Amino acid sequence: MNQYIAPLAGGLLLGLSAIWLLISVGRVAGISGIVWGSITGPDRNWRWLFIAGLLLGGAVTHMVIGQSIPSPSGAPLWLLAISGMLVGIGTRMGGGCTSGHGVCGLGRRSPRSLVATLTFMAFGVITVFVLQLINGVSS
Repeated sequence: MNQYIAPLAGGLLLGLSAIWLLISVGRVAGISGIVWGSITGPDRNWRWLFIAGLLLGGAVTHMVIGQSIPSPSGAPLWLLAISGMLVGIGTRMGGGCTSGHGVCGLGRRSPRSLVATLTFMAFGVITVFVLQLINGVSS
C-alpha cells in the first residue's frame, strides 16, 4: 500500500497546483509555456517562482522520501542538446507540452488537448517498441 502513497500524493498536489494557478493567475500550468514566457513574457515573476518551485519541490521530495537523485545520463552532450531542441520544437508545433495538454487541457475537457495527449501517448508507445526492436529487448 505504501508504494501507492507517493504517486497518489504527487498527482493530487499536481492537480491542486494546476487548479490554483488557473484560479489565482488565470493561466494554464503548461511547463513549456511557463518557461517560454519566463524568457519572453511581460509577466515573468510568477513564472520564475513556478520554475523554482518545481526544482525545489523535486529536491525536497527526494530528501523527504529518501530516494536518491537519478544519476546523470551517459548520453553524449550533442545528443541531449538535439533531443532538447526537438522537444522544444514539438511543443511549439503542438501548441503546448504534455503537462499543459495532459494535466490541464484534459481537465478542462479540451478536444485539442485530447488529440495532443493521444498523439503523445501513441508516439511514446511506438518509440519504446522501436527502441526495443533496435536494442533486441523482448518483453
